Amino acid sequence: MNSLSQILADHVASTQFEDLSAETVSVTKWFLLDTLGVAWAGTEAPGTEALQNLVFAEGGSTDCTVFGSDVRLPATAAALMNGTYAGALDYDGVYEKGSVHPDIVTMPAAWAIAEKCHASGRDFIAALALGNDLTCRSGGAMAGNRGWFNTAVHGVFGGAAAASKLLGLDTAGVANAIGLAFSQASGPQQATIEKSLVKRVLSGMAARSSVFAALAAEQGITAPQEAFEGKFGFYTLYGDGDPEALIAGLGERYENAVTVTKKYPSCTANHVAIQGAVDLADEFDLGTDDVTGAEVVISPFMNQLVGADWDPGDNPQVAAQFSVQYSIACAIARRKLGIAEIQENVIFDDQINKLASDVSVTVNEDWPGKFSPCELTIHTEDNGTLTRRVDHTPGTQENPLSLDDLKAKFHDCAASGAAPMSRDQADIVIDKVMALEDVSDMAEFFSDSAVTPRAA
Repeated sequence: MNSLSQILADHVASTQFEDLSAETVSVTKWFLLDTLGVAWAGTEAPGTEALQNLVFAEGGSTDCTVFGSDVRLPATAAALMNGTYAGALDYDGVYEKGSVHPDIVTMPAAWAIAEKCHASGRDFIAALALGNDLTCRSGGAMAGNRGWFNTAVHGVFGGAAAASKLLGLDTAGVANAIGLAFSQASGPQQATIEKSLVKRVLSGMAARSSVFAALAAEQGITAPQEAFEGKFGFYTLYGDGDPEALIAGLGERYENAVTVTKKYPSCTANHVAIQGAVDLADEFDLGTDDVTGAEVVISPFMNQLVGADWDPGDNPQVAAQFSVQYSIACAIARRKLGIAEIQENVIFDDQINKLASDVSVTVNEDWPGKFSPCELTIHTEDNGTLTRRVDHTPGTQENPLSLDDLKAKFHDCAASGAAPMSRDQADIVIDKVMALEDVSDMAEFFSDSAVTPRAA
């Protein structure tokens, strides 16, 4: 009987672009545009310069693009950098069931190999769809969490699958790549708890490991064939789960279709509170001078991620992204929370910090949801006590973003980072992603966008 790894490997090796539904192709391109945008904006995020200094100095072959830069690096190094950029601003899509961010690992890994192999846009779409589906399936099959950063530990499987697909590996090769990915799966939530900068590097590490796994498998290095269900397999060592869920409906549905598109560059656990605060601030024309305090009720899961007392600490941007108190205060003060609102000049604004300290957090132990709902109460001098309950996270199927919303987000992201794009340049990239089936060589993707990169 075939192992789960072999079943998954056969699916990856045999599925072609033509086998994908129009919906799957559309969803894959949607999240490619989203992730490319947030990665571009993340090229100047705190912590990335230090990593650049290390990785750029090592050099090597010049096969692959580093976003926002004229530096070209080996596939593993490019995946590390681009994966770090993609996860740096916590602005990327999330698969709620598994609490994973599939695209920030799979896309950088696939992009590096697609350039190295001069893959077509059609092949790139197929690899992304298959890889993101596996990441979501792996995360969704796990029951509970022992403290792993799910994106890294599950994403390495999807990234390896995508990279293997682009390398043209057969079933045995893909299975070995999955086993090699299992041998490298890692990433602790302790980084999030301590607000340390390595949190934004974990997705890059997983992308690098994904590429290495695929390239090593291509060279014939064998690996465990029962990576998931074996005696010392993934669901024994990393957390309880249902391995059979990995293959339920395989090829019939792509789990990444229900990934949430983030409306705000912040932990998803903040989004319902941000939305409630923005809506009330707009509706009642609130300002920091009028607001005397606020309370928010959130789930235990949300509280674990974002409920700690507000403290900018040594890494203020990470702290802001993982604070519901800061999120509410900033949303009231600025009536939005975008890239500009997670910069230090806003994070250290005295009025926002004062208001953040006046936001109290209550946990409803009976709420089983991960990222919703929330109940927000704002106390004001001129408008009395205002309340708002938000049941659905923005960007979910119940509260979706439009294509215009996505394009606006991309424009905002593309205008940021180390190599800001003009609106016309951004439009070229948008059009190319939307017509990715027509791209003959992913190594030439940026050739007609006239983006001026940052020098090394």
